[in-house]
Amino acid sequence: MLPQPTGRLVRKEDGVYVVLDRIFKAPIEEVWSYFTRSPRLAQWIGEYTGTGSTGAVKFRMNAEGDGAEWQNVAVMLCESPHRLHVDVGKAPDSLVMFVHLTEASGHTTVTFGQRLRSVAGSADYCVGWDYYLDRLVAAHDGKAMPNWDDYYPSMRDHYQTLCRDLDHDLRLEHATAQRDGTTG
Repeated sequence: MLPQPTGRLVRKEDGVYVVLDRIFKAPIEEVWSYFTRSPRLAQWIGEYTGTGSTGAVKFRMNAEGDGAEWQNVAVMLCESPHRLHVDVGKAPDSLVMFVHLTEASGHTTVTFGQRLRSVAGSADYCVGWDYYLDRLVAAHDGKAMPNWDDYYPSMRDHYQTLCRDLDHDLRLEHATAQRDGTTG
């Protein structure tokens, strides 16, 4: 059975985010380490150099092949083991991302979000985060990594529809605000 898309689009004050959740039967500190310890991060997405407490590190994806470049990461917020907000890459094209963790009844929920640059053209990013978060689950659980071909292009239509529908709604709201003389 192919994996199913799990992301949703969420409007926030600073833009639209693709948001996805994963649940782990593990303590919060253990799951947090998969975002903050380079050897564990490398098991599912990439590696970093530097010290996060300085507010900046360099990150390189290892799941994209050998040609991935190092990118600057600004750590905007780090409240261990609950919240991590980062900007990845160079402005104005940096990627704004967050990870929030909560623990209850022996389970830790990870909520991940990435701000979309353009709602209409972001379906591939959404598919990618389903894939990467499933890689996180596989790394944590000691299972085989998922196969990208099981995600793409099969999930693309789902996310294209979400993005297209929200983009349409945003355009209508903007047009209505322009017509009514309100901000929008």
